[in-house]
Amino acid sequence: MEIGFCGPGLMGAPMIRHLLRAGHTVYVWNRTRAKAEALIADGATVVDTPRELAACCDAVLLCVADAAAVEETVFGAEGLLSGVPMSEPNRVRWIVDHSSIPPAATRAFAQRAPGIGWIDAPVSGGVAGANAGTLAIMAGGAEADVEAVKPLLRAYAARVTHMGDVGAGQTTKLCNQTIVTATLAAIAEAVSLAQRSGIDAAKLTEGLAGGWADSVLLQIFVPRMTQGGLAPIGAFRTFQKDLDTVAATAYETGTPMPVSSTVQQLLRLGAAMGLGEADLSAFIDVLQTPHGVQRQ
Repeated sequence: MEIGFCGPGLMGAPMIRHLLRAGHTVYVWNRTRAKAEALIADGATVVDTPRELAACCDAVLLCVADAAAVEETVFGAEGLLSGVPMSEPNRVRWIVDHSSIPPAATRAFAQRAPGIGWIDAPVSGGVAGANAGTLAIMAGGAEADVEAVKPLLRAYAARVTHMGDVGAGQTTKLCNQTIVTATLAAIAEAVSLAQRSGIDAAKLTEGLAGGWADSVLLQIFVPRMTQGGLAPIGAFRTFQKDLDTVAATAYETGTPMPVSSTVQQLLRLGAAMGLGEADLSAFIDVLQTPHGVQRQ
């Protein structure tokens, strides 16, 4: 199958390499051409505009920043569909959107692409999962469309779960981000409590191991909150965007989410403090800095 891929960033580039290793022909577009050209040595073909993909690709995968970027890539002046009559050459049967965008935007985009199977397929697992080919994908769309593209997705995903109709994948990703951010905020509070109580907070990973409070996030982020200087994981600005989407979706659906509302404010405060590009362990800085306590 010939595949188009828009957005070879930190996540997209390793996903493309996995597709190439699996024997697929991959055409790549990126707004910053140099990022696409970096994949030529791996066997990718670079195109100048997303529109070029319509004539040569059966499926086009997106991994871009936000809903505005998805809209521009697909429907913009030089976009994949670009308002050109469907009578013109267009091989595309599926659009798979790995971006994290609002469910409502996903449904609206799908309605603007009649005759094409639109699959929202946000991922979990981060850059490490993309490099290892072990991402978890939560997919929304018609069951037949999801099944049709599963062989592609399995090139870089250990698990693909069909969650429901178009938009269901994005809603599931919001649930994921809700749990992750609330957990990280709680871990930061626990670390602060331990430190202010005279306990070596770094020992929380050992002291809580195996109990109900133990988790992957606890084991990964307590060292980052207590030691610093470790490789960053995630970015505050990304999760702020996602929690803003959670808040909007909660409003649309009439869902009370008081915990997420508080976490959203912590993320906004972090951005105001200049922590937008900081590691997610910066939750501890948001909690402690106003009180004059520095990270140990």
